[in-house]
Amino acid sequence: MKILHTADLHLGRQFYGQSLFDEQQHALDQIIDAALSHVPDVIIIAGDVFDRPAPPASAVRQWSDFVTRLHSETNAAIVIIAGNHDSGDRVAANSAFADPNRVLIRGPLTRENPPLIIADDHGPVAISALPFANEFAARACFDDRTIATPADVLAAQVAAARAEVPDGVRWIVVAHAFVTGADPSESERRLIAGGVEEVSASTFAGAHYVALGHLHKPQTAGSDHIRYSGAPIAFGFDESGAEKSLLIVDMDADGGTEITKIPFVPLRGVQSLSDSFANILAAARTAPSEDFMRFELTDTHPVIDPMGQLRPYYPNAMALTYLRDAAPETQIDTPTAQAHTDPADLITDFISALQDTPIDAREKAVITDTLATLNHEATT
Repeated sequence: MKILHTADLHLGRQFYGQSLFDEQQHALDQIIDAALSHVPDVIIIAGDVFDRPAPPASAVRQWSDFVTRLHSETNAAIVIIAGNHDSGDRVAANSAFADPNRVLIRGPLTRENPPLIIADDHGPVAISALPFANEFAARACFDDRTIATPADVLAAQVAAARAEVPDGVRWIVVAHAFVTGADPSESERRLIAGGVEEVSASTFAGAHYVALGHLHKPQTAGSDHIRYSGAPIAFGFDESGAEKSLLIVDMDADGGTEITKIPFVPLRGVQSLSDSFANILAAARTAPSEDFMRFELTDTHPVIDPMGQLRPYYPNAMALTYLRDAAPETQIDTPTAQAHTDPADLITDFISALQDTPIDAREKAVITDTLATLNHEATT
């Protein structure tokens, strides 16, 4: 079984206020090219199709054209899930064209999650698609008020999916999550505010391959068969020089996997330069670039209109700072979020750390009453 795995397209995203439409179209075209040249049995897009729940019309058209091409120009099965940036209903709207024997699109969370089953020369493979959902939606879906974290949500989804997988078949899970030990980027949005967002790789026990979305760097997550494909393009300057890729996964008769990375060639790269203005300007005159650029000047005195002087050579110069203005690193000695399961304890410790004194009985009562009200509203 040959699998093409990609994720985190974030269509409609901007970079420092500039549209990334052309960069994203360039990446989508490369996904199509890879599908045509490698001829996978299944194409997986593991969430964050769009950058926000209500994407611009241009991004919606771009996505529609892309999935139409995937469906018409290849014979591969297609599996798509919603990520934390997506509207599940928006992603599911594409299911109108779905052939149940070939296409599996999961937008909103559902209690039933039958797998897409496709076969190769070695027999059937079951693919379970688990869209991102918050804990409130999962409580209602699974009628379980103990669900409190992304780990709880995913555990409920995996358990429900596993129950529908036939015995003895190879199993692929598609999910959108932050697996413990993985390496995030600055451009990712947290899955949960103020709490524990990580899930254990052991959640996926029994799966032969886990196709993940959410983190933008290509990487494994606890095991070689649990992988993030990463995003096709860079969304932050911390990704300067990072190689972007999609994954081709070859699965053998026993469910073992061999991974091949297919690099994306960016339309424009991302660069961060730290040096004196004179040195940066001299380099610009020698080797101008269309890449997105960020500069950190080591000069001790201000330079007159530095961006204006650099833009003839770097038309996509996005940001400039001075090293002398960088704030010193500080560290607050507070208990980690991982130490808490009770939201009241987490809030109490956070406020105590900020004001450098324990909270009093009145403040604690306010926290308790507010959480009780929110919990009542969420469950009624």
